[in-house]
Amino acid sequence: MTEKPTERGRILWVDDEIDLLKPHILFLEKRGYELTPVHSGLDALAAVESSEFQLVLLDEMMDGMDGLSTLQKIKEINPALPIIMITKNEEEWLMNEAIAANIAGYLTKPVNPSQIFMACKSTLEHTRIRSDKAASRYLEIFQELSARVDSARTLPEWIAIFQELTDWDVEFDQHRELGLEQLLVDQHLSANQRFGQLVASNYREWLAQDQGPVFSHRVLDTFVAPQLRSGQRVALIVLDCLRLDQWKAMRPLLQDRFQIDDDVHVSILPTATPFSRNAIFSGLLPDELKRQNADIWDEMWKNETSQNQFEYRFLQAYLKRNGLGDTRTKYFKVITADDGQRLLARLNEYQDTQLLALVVNFVDLLGHHRSESDVIKEILPDESGYRATICAWMEKSWLREMLETIAEWDDMVIVITSDHGSIQVDKPARILGDRHTSSGVRFKYGRNLSSPEKSGLTIKKPGEYHLPAEDVTTNFIIARDRYFFVFPTDYHRYVKRFEGSFQHGGISLEEMVVPVATLRPRRL
Repeated sequence: MTEKPTERGRILWVDDEIDLLKPHILFLEKRGYELTPVHSGLDALAAVESSEFQLVLLDEMMDGMDGLSTLQKIKEINPALPIIMITKNEEEWLMNEAIAANIAGYLTKPVNPSQIFMACKSTLEHTRIRSDKAASRYLEIFQELSARVDSARTLPEWIAIFQELTDWDVEFDQHRELGLEQLLVDQHLSANQRFGQLVASNYREWLAQDQGPVFSHRVLDTFVAPQLRSGQRVALIVLDCLRLDQWKAMRPLLQDRFQIDDDVHVSILPTATPFSRNAIFSGLLPDELKRQNADIWDEMWKNETSQNQFEYRFLQAYLKRNGLGDTRTKYFKVITADDGQRLLARLNEYQDTQLLALVVNFVDLLGHHRSESDVIKEILPDESGYRATICAWMEKSWLREMLETIAEWDDMVIVITSDHGSIQVDKPARILGDRHTSSGVRFKYGRNLSSPEKSGLTIKKPGEYHLPAEDVTTNFIIARDRYFFVFPTDYHRYVKRFEGSFQHGGISLEEMVVPVATLRPRRL
């Protein structure tokens, strides 16, 4: 039977001169820890097998079984038990051995009681301390952030608000025990309701501004072309449907290898691949793209599943139009893991490429398949689960290996961005449309469409929003907040299918404000 831990934790202290450490032990006991002192490694193993401890303080130099041997045996019994090694030996090889054994800390003698206390506190209470501090900081700024949501009028103000909200999303992933997630979710909802109203009123004005935040069609102008003109080689990686919070969650996986400069751009409406990603690669708004590519427009748009088949052609036209037509360019679209592995196997063939453009569909496909798979629904129950899954993928993926390979090349920077984000929807809105109406869940275009005013934006004159139109009857409806569009036919079946799913195409901070990160290798 194991003993119940004390409030601050039970500590096993192993030292062959433990009697000399009585003042240290009393010091810790006065601060609420329960100490069990033992004189040898064998006694320590017996104690760990029979009792529950939250921490071991372990002397490295002991008669009989030494500290490293004791450490290895304890880890065999309880691999998760944190151990702080205390030693007189400052040899680096010993530190390496201890670190390789996954110790929690390393102290060099002589140590005073305060040092021991701080090491114990840091090991046993750092999670609670960080959680308490995070909760305190968030509650302090909650009212101020809410006031900013109510008063924000400009797009830069909204981007700053969303940056802060996504920082808290990632922070709270580490502190799920706080129970403050719903408060943050509610703040996101409030922000999106207000943001959606302002987008409906101001989007055309924002899009027309020469200064201010970068929209999809200015991504190459801002983040890629200037580097190419300066002689810098660029790898442009578009992670389809990557959200700002998801990028912030995966960023630590790359920051040891790269110096990272973070920015954002704003996806055009609708926040969907045929519009925003074509705008990125062409440097054109959708109506401009139609005018300049009349010869292929019908072929592009006759099939919704192939509306991005000409991205490389658009990219080449962009480069030529901007005096960069001689740029040695390669373009790849990676849909499956096998596609990625094949590209990785041949990657070194492209070392002399000046612009390597890559579209990666993993994040988007993951979100789409959620509505079709109960297993994926379990993995992605919410935004936090989505972030965690993307991070797990990135950590072991061919893409991370590719980034690290490119980091070894001379003179190539990496620009990672997205075409749009996504939002988890839960509010169905009935709409009417004929058989020619597009199939999107968060946006639709067709003849004489309309939606309830609270659920979305109805665009009756697409040209005013730089959107293409087949004729004067064509219009768009774009969902805002967490609405999604459903036809009356089989209404309940489609509501059940899409409710709680991650969708894009609409008006929300999550869909519109997306990351742009420029990565430069750290030279070791």
